[in-house]
Amino acid sequence: MSHPHPELTTPPPLAKGGLRVIPLGGLGEIGRNMTVFEYDDRLLVVDCGVLFPEEHHPGVDLILPDFDAIRGRLDRIEALVLTHGHEDHIGAAPYLLRERGDIPLVGSELTLALLGSKLREHRLKETVQHVVKEGDRITLGPFDLEFVAVNHSIPDALAVAIRTGAGLVLHTGDFKMDQLPLDSRITDLRAFARLGEEGVDLFLTDSTNAEVPGFTTPEVDIAPVLDRVFHQSRQRIIVACFASHVHRVQQVLDAAVAHGRKVGYVGRSMVRNMAIAQDLGYLTVPPGVMVDAKELADLPPERQVLVSTGSQGEPLSALSRIAQRNHHLVHIEEGDTVILASSLIPGNENAVYRVINGLARWGATVVHKGNALVHVSGHASAGELLYCYNVVRPRNVLPVHGEVRHMRANAALARATGVPAENVVVAEDGVVVDLVEGEARIAGKVDCGYVFVDGASVGNITESSLKDRRILGEEGFISVIVVIDSVTGKVVSGPEIHARGFAEDDATFDEIRQPIVDALDALLREGVDDSFQLQQAVRRTVGRWVNSTHRRRPMIVPVVIEA
Repeated sequence: MSHPHPELTTPPPLAKGGLRVIPLGGLGEIGRNMTVFEYDDRLLVVDCGVLFPEEHHPGVDLILPDFDAIRGRLDRIEALVLTHGHEDHIGAAPYLLRERGDIPLVGSELTLALLGSKLREHRLKETVQHVVKEGDRITLGPFDLEFVAVNHSIPDALAVAIRTGAGLVLHTGDFKMDQLPLDSRITDLRAFARLGEEGVDLFLTDSTNAEVPGFTTPEVDIAPVLDRVFHQSRQRIIVACFASHVHRVQQVLDAAVAHGRKVGYVGRSMVRNMAIAQDLGYLTVPPGVMVDAKELADLPPERQVLVSTGSQGEPLSALSRIAQRNHHLVHIEEGDTVILASSLIPGNENAVYRVINGLARWGATVVHKGNALVHVSGHASAGELLYCYNVVRPRNVLPVHGEVRHMRANAALARATGVPAENVVVAEDGVVVDLVEGEARIAGKVDCGYVFVDGASVGNITESSLKDRRILGEEGFISVIVVIDSVTGKVVSGPEIHARGFAEDDATFDEIRQPIVDALDALLREGVDDSFQLQQAVRRTVGRWVNSTHRRRPMIVPVVIEA
């Protein structure tokens, strides 16, 4: 069964002994992952991440899950379980903790350490933390949790098995089945099989690469490519990757040592995260290879390697500023090599290609996933998902973590392995799924919109505000000021017309001035003196003229003043 179902209403009370699954993010998008499990009037939250804005979200810094569905029941949350330390899984946790500061946190050592730095940034007190590792089993209220090692593009990722009276749920988090991981920590298929033998009633599986056939390329295949790029480069090398990609940074460090280069970090989040990873033993830094980025600039270019943030073309990131030649430390030169060691997050394509073109304009050689194997995905491809379905043999499946096309592809894989079609639930954010007596079914829908962060403002920016921003950015702005004599009811001044982003020559508006006066005079003769109605008349008159004459739809702000 699948959603959208526009006829869905608020779900009825949960049946006694049932488990309710409320996805508040991550179903229908890559990011904003957050799933709430409800059993016996208690709640367990798995992940709480952010979604990064696209070009049609002007001025927005982050997009959060909508907490409204649980805001009145925050006191019933047993814990927030974090599967791994990526922003789309932990980035919104500080905003949830602002609303209830003592929610216990559960996660691996690295995950909680990365979150801890974010909590300090938000000036939040650290709450109770349960540091867990694979094989651990803890009980929180009615939820019995067991943690399973999974391989991903960040160390210490975990799947979580959730046991309640309603049955056993297995949530994979983000995972793949790399058989040659850099840290030798493979996805524990033996645990998956053991849980399958026990009987998995609901399987929540990563859908990101469900459309990709075969198996995801192992991380070790990147090392020879990096080695070749380092060997061929005669000047400075800049490597851009996610600030949490410890394994990729490890490979860069090893390649730098092999080729006699020194490494410096550029970007606050890169410096912070790699320091955490090194302190906890997840990143091995060879002696003498690391130097401060300022000191690196004093070395010959052929001995320099910079590891930078900005692989997604973020406007304020280090790499974007380097491409624009306005970075205070790094000045791109002819012959430099830039490696984009990451995949493209959907929606970021234009920004990334803009950065690539900017770097190429200054003579840099840009190596990216499109022309060399410098990055592999952190998510299981179709072959791996099929393998998991055959090992786990779940009774019900709920694809998660993906756009609609990814989740539908994942659902098709589940059905291909023998899961009955009626037991494969393709839902979206806000669609409530109940597990009752071994069957998963859609029960209704809760409101689940985007919550926009704009500077210090959280949730105050609406879709209407964004529409206004888009109009201002794309179509421009016209203001019209008219003064009316309150005694005679005549226009005595104006229309005074000002425009921004529309037309530079004020004479453009000469032909519309008289029609504005005529429209106002007609209303005033009819006895209409309400300023709102008069302003609407101005807006309609100018709007029709602009649309018919210039084929534009700018924002029009009329001001009618009585004197």
